[in-house]
Amino acid sequence: MPESPIRKLAPFAEQAKKRGVEVIHLNIGQPDIPTPESALKAVREAQVEVLSYSPSEGTLAYRKKLAHYYQGVNIPVDETEIIVTTGGSEALSIAIGVVCDAQDELIVPEPFYANYNGFATANNVTVVPLPTRIEDNFALGSIEQFEALITPKTKAILLCNPGNPTGYVYREAELSQVLTLAKKHDIFVIVDEVYREFVYGVPFTSMLSLAGSEQHVILIDSVSKRYSMCGARIGCLVSKNKGVLAAALKFCQARLSPPTYAQIASEAALETPQSYFEAVNREYTQRRDVLMEALAKIPGVRVGAPSGAFYCMVELPVADADHFAQWMLSDFQDQGQTVMVAPGSGFYATPGQGKNQVRIAYVLEQARIKRAVELLAIALTQYPQA
Repeated sequence: MPESPIRKLAPFAEQAKKRGVEVIHLNIGQPDIPTPESALKAVREAQVEVLSYSPSEGTLAYRKKLAHYYQGVNIPVDETEIIVTTGGSEALSIAIGVVCDAQDELIVPEPFYANYNGFATANNVTVVPLPTRIEDNFALGSIEQFEALITPKTKAILLCNPGNPTGYVYREAELSQVLTLAKKHDIFVIVDEVYREFVYGVPFTSMLSLAGSEQHVILIDSVSKRYSMCGARIGCLVSKNKGVLAAALKFCQARLSPPTYAQIASEAALETPQSYFEAVNREYTQRRDVLMEALAKIPGVRVGAPSGAFYCMVELPVADADHFAQWMLSDFQDQGQTVMVAPGSGFYATPGQGKNQVRIAYVLEQARIKRAVELLAIALTQYPQA
């Protein structure tokens, strides 16, 4: 099981804090946006005398409201086509377990969310990476590149849209090509859309809204980022393929049920007004712009410009970003502060790739982002490359 690049340096951060050094965290996508009050209030006021199991597929009331939400964003599903999971992480792991047997293959454009490696490893499935380049802003390559990777063991293509860690938003034409390829080879597309609300200046298309997607697309979603509710651990798996749903439910029955209080909070969160998302989107757009402007001033740094989510991959003028990230926590500080980033190699399956890259999450106030990049620039001038 691979270590998480997002969390593996946590012991060094804790040691820095014990020395009195303030650590500015750019390593993890934990939004500082307040959770909607409706969700918190629903938990505080819930009249629960016995905290019982919910149905394995989630409560009917929550699934009905979720279906209404999806219908409102052009995803035509009903409550029977939604299974509530313990976070998007469980939904992803279940989806892989449903479509893949041991030693099967999963094609994933890289860099990709690091835990995809973990979910695949846990299911004894091989990740086959499709390389994308920072020079192309991590856009998908040609569909011929995709098709060349398909073997008899290929069971699915896994996309994250908008992308973590790149911030790339797939265009409708790209998604249509991938769907056509999946139908041609009778494989699935698992699409992780947990950042759907965070798109800046470009159109967003859900894979499950495309005509002909019914039997081949499995949608993964979560409340974690949308409502700043990472600790709720509520996600869902959505599909119109009845066989997929029946198999997924077996996994869910084995783990009994998703958390009851968190479903109460998540159901209430669906009442959040659109103005909340508009304000959050404006804030993340400004944070992205502040980050891009600051990074552009550092010599030798190259960055993929994100148009969605709240991450970007940054190429640094260092040979080993893992060592540099650790060094910033153990040996560097400026005015009692340092910065924590996620080393880029953990977001790749290809050995040796991403060694000079880091992922930055712009989930902090703009002043904190500016200071973090200032610290990064100072650290690069002091880092002993040898």
